[in-house]
Amino acid sequence: MLDAQPPDFSETPSTETQPTEPADPSEPGDGWAPARPLAIAGSLTAGVAVAAGLPPWGWWPITLLGLAAWAALLAGASPRARFWRSFGVGVGWFAPSLLWMVTFTPPGYVIAIAVFSTLLGLAGLATPPGRARALALPAALAITELVRYHAPFGGVPLSMTALTQAEGPLAPIARLGGPLLLTIGIAAVGVGLEAAIRRRWTHAAAAIAPVLVIAVLGAMAPSGNAVRPLRVAIVQGGGPQGTVALNTDPADVFDRHLEASRSVPGDGAVDLVLWPENVVNVSNKLATDSVDPVLAAEARRLDAPLVVGVVESVDADQFANFSIVYGPDGSTGSRYDKQRRVPFGEYVPFRPLVEPFGGGLLPTRDQLPGTGPAVLDLPLADGTDVKAATLISWEVFFPRLVREGVAAGAELVINPTNGASYWLTLVQSQQVANSRLRAIESGRWVLQAAPTGFSAVVDPAGDVIARTAVSEERVLIETIQARSGDTIAQRTGLLLPCLASAALLLAAWAIATPGGRNRLTARFSRRRGSR
Repeated sequence: MLDAQPPDFSETPSTETQPTEPADPSEPGDGWAPARPLAIAGSLTAGVAVAAGLPPWGWWPITLLGLAAWAALLAGASPRARFWRSFGVGVGWFAPSLLWMVTFTPPGYVIAIAVFSTLLGLAGLATPPGRARALALPAALAITELVRYHAPFGGVPLSMTALTQAEGPLAPIARLGGPLLLTIGIAAVGVGLEAAIRRRWTHAAAAIAPVLVIAVLGAMAPSGNAVRPLRVAIVQGGGPQGTVALNTDPADVFDRHLEASRSVPGDGAVDLVLWPENVVNVSNKLATDSVDPVLAAEARRLDAPLVVGVVESVDADQFANFSIVYGPDGSTGSRYDKQRRVPFGEYVPFRPLVEPFGGGLLPTRDQLPGTGPAVLDLPLADGTDVKAATLISWEVFFPRLVREGVAAGAELVINPTNGASYWLTLVQSQQVANSRLRAIESGRWVLQAAPTGFSAVVDPAGDVIARTAVSEERVLIETIQARSGDTIAQRTGLLLPCLASAALLLAAWAIATPGGRNRLTARFSRRRGSR
């Protein structure tokens, strides 16, 4: 257990008895022992470099250098120094990339940085300080991100490593093993660069070359098959960015989207029209509200399925957030209720304990979570149906719902969302990056619709075919393909990255223990000799 002493970024000897780790006898002179101020500055700089590759900045080569610097900071370091240096990397990483949280909850911003940085500290602690860190650090980082996909509060996957490669050359790895295998690849290149900087060319090649081969294999791997073309329209009504629901008239939001929707040619000129999340906000039931016949008439005019995002009151304590389909004949059909809620945004965990400290910033009601597969059935005007995996808002940050939707027969992915209340464009940019990764992983087109941006059309290779700007009123009309078939990532899910992480971490510590490398070499030699 870590004690309460000040963070130890340096390797200055202490009179306190420290737990010792056996040195790797094959690594004389590998350690780097900077003074505490230099180590602190190095940690923060490495973290900022990693963050520089995240959207909206997207400078992914700098991320690789940041990971190389993190690996260098761990060389020869004590357990305590590894923890605190990695914690410092986390502060540099998450303080700028989570800055949007300040306007929502300043305490939450600080807590999020502390929690995420602690996970990186544990990753550093789990990484041996010798050359075996080249195996352990990518695995340990992937394990921390696996945790963040699931906890706390069902997962908070913000500012993830994989997003730095959404438009980078390693992105095809996601087609084989999703974002976690991509994270392992990114970190492996980082530690390979560190070895190259130390002029250990063999070690550098051993780390980087397999990743490049895997990326090429990912680009060549199966990505599904085109079934039929679809002409789609994504409606963005526009309006000011950085507003909250309490200060916005729902009627204005609805009117802007209805006006934009009416610019879409009717009579079957398009096959699908997608509206954003919760642009229809009713205090009673949708079926009895005055907007229902208006939406039905618009669907009939379009002669195409109209998917609309709705917030509907359930009772004094709960509300529903769902997407619903109006068919070409104006009747309502398939409905999907959002399952993954935003903690402290759409519900308040431990409300009796937290609410007294909320300062009026917390939602007064909780969203009622949905159940069942995240799929909508879209009846087309020609009498056929298309299934769409449906992810509302930040559900696109989670790969699992896409896998479930595609397994249920989805031929495309839709992501109605609403980022109008966010300060800056950090969240919106990261959401587009997540849509790109979900497209690569699933082999499906992804359609993202937002009321004030960003709305986007993403092809199965992860390329953004069209994207809106912030606050503009615009309709994106593109021809896409409904698709069938599975990618390797779709079939295996978390299996490959979890096995790879476990194998790398175990191998690293086996090598790092006294005589571990000799034992492994002797065992390998015996097996070769027995053949």
